[in-house]
Amino acid sequence: MKSNLIFIGMPAVGKSTVGIVVAKRLGKGFIDSDLLIQREIIAEVGDDGFLKIENQVNRDIKAENAVISPGGSVVYCEEAMKHFKEIGIVVYLHASYQTIKRRIRNPQRRGVVLKDGQ
Repeated sequence: MKSNLIFIGMPAVGKSTVGIVVAKRLGKGFIDSDLLIQREIIAEVGDDGFLKIENQVNRDIKAENAVISPGGSVVYCEEAMKHFKEIGIVVYLHASYQTIKRRIRNPQRRGVVLKDGQ
């Protein structure tokens, strides 16, 4: 049986907030993979480099009985998503566009990776 829960969803949907609460309620560890990836990396290697590193970091997470909260762009990381499906149950969290916009306010300052046109 898979012992991990992985919360995915848009930035600011509540993955970390919900993840911490669920982990405490279920007696599991909590991993916020955004904290494993320093925001300065984006400035050094750009968005594409960040996504490559995000994929590697999330793909290599070794966890048991944990709640994992990766960054919102992890859904673009094929290897990471395959790994998460192998080690746990992936749960998609949803919030309305208005809620996300209100929570993020300034995407660049928040560290949200946006491609042209997004």
